[in-house]
Amino acid sequence: MAIIEEPLALPSGDEGIASNPLGVFSRPREATGLKDWLTTVDHKKIGIMYGMAAMFFLLIGGAAALAIRVQLATPNSNFLSADQYNRIFTMHGTVMVFLVVMPIGAAFANFLMPLQVGARDVAFPRINAFSFWVFFFGGVMLNTSWFLGGGANGGWFNYAPNNGIVYSPSTGIDFWNVGLLIAGIGSLTGAINLITTVINMRAPGMSLMKMPVFVWMTLVTQFLLLFAIPVLTVAQVLLLMDRVFDANFFNVQQGSDPLLWQHLFWIFGHPEVYLMILPAFGIISEVIPTFARKPIFGYPFMVFSGIAIGFLGWGVWAHHMFVSGLGPLSVAAFSFATMFIAVPTGVKILNWIATLWGGKLTLNTAMLFSIGLVIQFTIGGLSGVSHAIAPSDTQQTDTYYIVAHFHYVLFGGALFGFMAGFYFWWPKAFGYKMSEKMGLWNFWLMVIGFNLTFGPMHILGLQGMPRRMQTYDEAMGFTFWNFIATIGSFILAVGTLLVLVNALVSHRRWKAEGRPDVGPDPWDGRTIEWSIQSPAPEHNFDIDPEVSVLDDWWHRKYAEDEDGRVRRVAQAEDLAQPGNGEGVHLPAPSYWPILLAFSLPIIGYGLIYSLWLTLPGGFLLVAAMYGWSLEPADDLDIPHDHGHGHDDHEPVGAGA
Repeated sequence: MAIIEEPLALPSGDEGIASNPLGVFSRPREATGLKDWLTTVDHKKIGIMYGMAAMFFLLIGGAAALAIRVQLATPNSNFLSADQYNRIFTMHGTVMVFLVVMPIGAAFANFLMPLQVGARDVAFPRINAFSFWVFFFGGVMLNTSWFLGGGANGGWFNYAPNNGIVYSPSTGIDFWNVGLLIAGIGSLTGAINLITTVINMRAPGMSLMKMPVFVWMTLVTQFLLLFAIPVLTVAQVLLLMDRVFDANFFNVQQGSDPLLWQHLFWIFGHPEVYLMILPAFGIISEVIPTFARKPIFGYPFMVFSGIAIGFLGWGVWAHHMFVSGLGPLSVAAFSFATMFIAVPTGVKILNWIATLWGGKLTLNTAMLFSIGLVIQFTIGGLSGVSHAIAPSDTQQTDTYYIVAHFHYVLFGGALFGFMAGFYFWWPKAFGYKMSEKMGLWNFWLMVIGFNLTFGPMHILGLQGMPRRMQTYDEAMGFTFWNFIATIGSFILAVGTLLVLVNALVSHRRWKAEGRPDVGPDPWDGRTIEWSIQSPAPEHNFDIDPEVSVLDDWWHRKYAEDEDGRVRRVAQAEDLAQPGNGEGVHLPAPSYWPILLAFSLPIIGYGLIYSLWLTLPGGFLLVAAMYGWSLEPADDLDIPHDHGHGHDDHEPVGAGA
């Protein structure tokens, strides 16, 4: 349906298109110093901090990946010893999965979900701050193992009995275990917080089937976290008991079964694959309709396919264990489930293609990354379906074919989607756009480097090159494709770093040009976060938004005339809230979340080195909880009023 930009005169009284009825309020003062970032409970700043922390860990994980590729570029290389190689590939996988992809998803969830459902903040703002800091300190503690005896060396999945004292006597496994235990607390509390926010704090009129697709996908993600993290936590506590207190949960000599670890880890691990990719699915489900100038095709199917992925993800974990001796009946059952889970994913791909089909496409950076996700994830999905065939999986397991598959899914899928999200919502977070010219370099270098790196790994895997292989002889025939993959990895690294360079250069240019205003809605967006100013005010909305239809913000700007043509009826600047609401009720900043989170790694170091160290950590834990409980829930310097006479849409448990 063609969209005509000329304004259409509408009869008086039409709702949702009148000029902004708000009065003029003074905007609350916003602090921007270090103290404010350390004590903030603002979901937007916490989302930004999640993103910054993830990019910091990406530099660590990326450096480890380049070291691996240098080692494998030529046969019989001595760049890394066998022990160094074991530690580096283990830490690379661990950092990229737990400290990069998962927290970038959390960054978008924290920043966007309250805005897209019309809430002022998350349900429990201080618990939200605690969730970030406990994740960050857990990640930092895990990476201090580089300087305190070396990183973990058992693979990112850390199979038993290799993770026991007998085979891994150094502290690397302990840092892996305790660091991820601490970070998992952040994921679990964050999931409960975001679920509560979506269920209880949606804008008036926003039913579940009027929520943006991103909110739906992220909500499914939070439920996956809620039920998956405790399973991994159980496995980690058992491992902690084995290594610190001489228990025998995974000790074969005492009659234990190391397959228990595999079952527990993959019951968590396969839903984790979807909780990493679903937020990216949600992101491109917002980007593609915006730049195709069409609503998302088959909205109910997009929603229910995401829910189906969440349910079916719990029934496929044992396809990671086909060669572990499960027996033919179990293998057949999980083979069938693995094939079936491809159906809802295929539904999403077809719906994205249908949205693109016939659209008036704008091929900017965000759109290109979204299209890149569809293509790369489809390739990864097809190679994944082949693993549902048990004989094929038996041949491919522990080869580079598997490495190629999950990188196409998680890098070509999740990270490409997150890159699209960075470019799309950057103006809403910071008030200016990133450079499109540099963004195109960012995209094409990543696409070329990505396919040069991981495409050849399919061939290497089918030629029989094992995973976790430190070196190889030239006679094995792996040299050419390994060299190509190494060249591709450095191109990919440059492309990935360009997003950081783009952010810095664009910020400097923005300041040099006198901070030009991009307006509330620079992309002509569809969802209600574009109805407020850019960057988003601290209080989000001056008055509570009311939602009547899916893509409510778009329908306020456009309407059909008598000929069935869609015309613009109002400009975003005329409809958007001015962002100067006075006296908006906001929870007070607090030091207690960061102090409470900081107590946990102290206890963790005590479990690794000396139980006496757990005493000061425990004291700080109790003191921080006590101080938190006594702190006033609200900022007493701000009147409890929204500027419109009622107080009916506050964050639930604002002092939590």
